[in-house]
Amino acid sequence: MSKPAVLFVCIHNAGRSQMAAGWLRHLAGDTVEIRSAGSEPADQINPVAIEAMREVGIDITGSTPQLLDTQAVRDSDVVITMGCGDACPIFPGKRYEDWELTDPAGQPIDVVREVRDDIRDRVEKLVAELQAA
Repeated sequence: MSKPAVLFVCIHNAGRSQMAAGWLRHLAGDTVEIRSAGSEPADQINPVAIEAMREVGIDITGSTPQLLDTQAVRDSDVVITMGCGDACPIFPGKRYEDWELTDPAGQPIDVVREVRDDIRDRVEKLVAELQAA
C-alpha cells in the first residue's frame, strides 16, 4: 500500500502550512508524503514561525514557500486549508478539511506559539486517523 499524501494550504505558505508540515514530518516521519503550498507564496518562511518551531526542536528552515497547483491537490489524499479562504480545486475521493487558525503573519512570538501548539494537536489527531485507516 502506498503511503498517504497530505497537502497543507495557506495563502503565503510561510507560517501555518509550514508549521503543520514540520509537525507532520516530526510526528509521522516518512510514513506520510508531506506537501505544503500557497496561492500567493511569500519570499520566505515567517521568521517568527521558524523561531517558534525551533523552540520545540523542529527545523523548518529547509523549506521554501511553494505555489499551489492542481497537480499537488490531485496527488494528495488529504487536503487541509488553514482558515484563509483559499480556493482549492476539488477532486472526488479526497478528504478536505479547513483548520481555522490565527494567521501568524506580523504576530508576536506568544501568539505564534499558541498557533504552533494548536497545529500540533490537530496534526497528532490527523496522524492517529491516518494510521488507523
